[in-house]
Amino acid sequence: MDLFIKITEHQNFVYSLSLNDQQNQVISCGRDKLILLIEYSEQNKNWIVVQKIYVDCYGHRLGFINNNIFSFKPKESNSMHVYEKNSVNKQFIKTKEVIPNQGNDGRNLFPQQYIKLKQLLLNRHNKYINCIRIIQNGEFKLEQIIQFGTNSIFGSLSDDGNSLVTWDDLSKEIQIRKYTEQ
Repeated sequence: MDLFIKITEHQNFVYSLSLNDQQNQVISCGRDKLILLIEYSEQNKNWIVVQKIYVDCYGHRLGFINNNIFSFKPKESNSMHVYEKNSVNKQFIKTKEVIPNQGNDGRNLFPQQYIKLKQLLLNRHNKYINCIRIIQNGEFKLEQIIQFGTNSIFGSLSDDGNSLVTWDDLSKEIQIRKYTEQ
């Protein structure tokens, strides 16, 4: 692959990147407490930073749910923030805080994953893995919490959402879980 463009807006570590379904928008979050929305301009044939969202606390995880919604998990917050695109000005604004958990999210291991086919969002917080269903009306329903004895958890959900593979530093085991419809 050839380098197309460099975006230099972040002034510190970048912890998460996500590309939307149409592959014309990228979001990023970094230690500088900044969420960037970068969009491909057909007119200019280039990627442009179209929005900067300054947050109170940096986060380790964010990801598009669809082209108009993304979620962001601040490190020091007990909840996940949901941002939706305003239909008038096309800017993302925080509309919800969902999925309460205890403790801060001290590790950047384990990226957020969203499986569109199952409308299933997997988001780690502290020593928990939250399995969240996105319901038709845009509500977020916590379906399952998988608790570990440590916050050093790493894992990945299969592309079809049927298998979850995890490793944690307490058990030192690779564990494979199978999804069952509830």
